[in-house]
Amino acid sequence: MDLAEGAEAVVYARRVIEAALSRRQLPNHPSHGVFGDKGACFVTLRTVPDDELRGCIGYTEAIMPLGECIQQCAVSAAFHDPRFPPVTSDEFPSIAVEVSVLTPAHEMYVKNRGGLPAEIIIGRDGLIVEYGAFKGLLLPQVPVEQGWNTKQFLDHTCVKAGLPPDAWMKSDKVKVYSFTAQVFDETAPGGKVKKRDLFR
Repeated sequence: MDLAEGAEAVVYARRVIEAALSRRQLPNHPSHGVFGDKGACFVTLRTVPDDELRGCIGYTEAIMPLGECIQQCAVSAAFHDPRFPPVTSDEFPSIAVEVSVLTPAHEMYVKNRGGLPAEIIIGRDGLIVEYGAFKGLLLPQVPVEQGWNTKQFLDHTCVKAGLPPDAWMKSDKVKVYSFTAQVFDETAPGGKVKKRDLFR
């Protein structure tokens, strides 16, 4: 996805939320080019200038066209993230929108579980930890923003899944998957869109 397509994705996500706040019909999702192909994405909302998370919802699997995925995730991030109250019209002008477009996740295999951290690159990889009904995901930008190393990244992904921090180390039954993402966000609410460079 190039910058123009990423900018279109972010602008569209903002338009969807604005329409929902105004109780208007949601704008049709784009279906040309990459937006018509099945894709997985997350929409993240952050407050400005505090840079606090305000909502983040997404799909890890490409089960619908990317344009439709962006629409659904924008609505869910703004109004249905169980960690936060619904976004209001008064606060939305102070919220920046970010869209992450994900690649398919692949299970990580190592001979020794202790070798997992060495296989992860901060800024490139997102992680999914799965054990039975327990599942947690952290996007590639999270460890960059938090200043974590790869072991801390694994620990926190386990916690996100509702597991002990060292669960990834304790059992082969705890599955660890990695994926990458292209991340596009607004420099200011409703402002210019840039592609994030996540590498330190």
